[in-house]
Amino acid sequence: MNDQPLRLHVPEPSGRPGCKTDFSYLQLLPAGSARKPPVDIDPRDTADLAVGLVRVLDDDGRAVGPWAEPIAVETLHLGLRTMVKTRVFDSRMVTAQRQKKMSFYIQSLGEEAIGSAHALALRGDDMCFPTYRQQSILMARQVPLFEMICQLFSNERDPLKGRQLPVMYSNKAAGFFSISGNLATQFVQGVGWAMASAIRGDTRIASAWIGDGSTAEADFHTALTFAHVYRAPVILNVVNNQWAISSFQHIAGGEATTFAGRGVGSGIASLRVDGNDFLAVHAVSRWAAERARSNLGPTLIEWVTYRAGPHSTSDDPSKYRPADDWANFPLGDPIQRLKQHLIAIGEWSEAQHEALVAELEQEIISATREAERHGTLGGSAYASAATIFEDVYHDVPAHLHRQRQQMGI
Repeated sequence: MNDQPLRLHVPEPSGRPGCKTDFSYLQLLPAGSARKPPVDIDPRDTADLAVGLVRVLDDDGRAVGPWAEPIAVETLHLGLRTMVKTRVFDSRMVTAQRQKKMSFYIQSLGEEAIGSAHALALRGDDMCFPTYRQQSILMARQVPLFEMICQLFSNERDPLKGRQLPVMYSNKAAGFFSISGNLATQFVQGVGWAMASAIRGDTRIASAWIGDGSTAEADFHTALTFAHVYRAPVILNVVNNQWAISSFQHIAGGEATTFAGRGVGSGIASLRVDGNDFLAVHAVSRWAAERARSNLGPTLIEWVTYRAGPHSTSDDPSKYRPADDWANFPLGDPIQRLKQHLIAIGEWSEAQHEALVAELEQEIISATREAERHGTLGGSAYASAATIFEDVYHDVPAHLHRQRQQMGI
């Protein structure tokens, strides 16, 4: 026998530093071309939607196609405000990190439409299980900036008492589950919470989040299995921003298929969506929420977007991708696209947009100054050491009482 030597295939990114990225691998479709199925569709019949791309806004800012549902102008204004607020906040906090007021920061530049539109499509008491790039959900649910900044500064007013890394927010009242630096954990937790909600006969659904890179984790597949088997009332969000730190999304298995396609294979209704299109995100999120709330089972959504900035303030993306990638990304800037749509329908103007940015800049500056009065990373105003004994046991055991007394606090 003359067998050929075996060869291992290692996926390569479509663009390296100094080169121009070939984005043809995205296989984009025209706005309005994806069909809108009934919410009770058999998951097997969503295979075409899992490899296609749901888009609503065309290149001229017009809403077209079956997913272009009626949406109140007030919701569009709130969505634009939430996205701009998130971007301005991110920019200010990156500056604060460079000034050593916090240890590090993770921004969501280029991804603001996903969390903003999704949160506005859900009910306020639905529970979100986010990763560390969904701060726009907190913005949409109007969590006070002061609280968020105190968490970043780990100061004496930090609502998490210095126990979480910066940007690892947790806010039960806002339906925002504790962020974990151990990736993919929120997927199984979100499915478990949704199952518990169904067992209780509640009406709240869950929304779980994961990145393209973390879909290679075992937790991703475990979550899909339990969600499918028990028809958990959960939305499974895969944010495909093309990069898991320096690893291109093909390394996680996005080369010959789509991440949404994995949902169909697991018996889950799945869609691939333009994540930079606020209207598409909002429409698909509402569809998935109705499906979950109607006891029709889970939905997996792959949001196609682009991580415009570094992975974190500890990252230098110029080492592994072209510097102008975001400028050439074919799905554009989510803020500019929604702004263009509002201007096109006569509900916005450049002057209004400039005024909004200025207003939000001042709001964030004021909140930052207020938080700084209670300490920053480089200062000395931290949560009391006594807090290490709190929020661990419902009834504090005797040995911890003794340890606290030994510490003299």
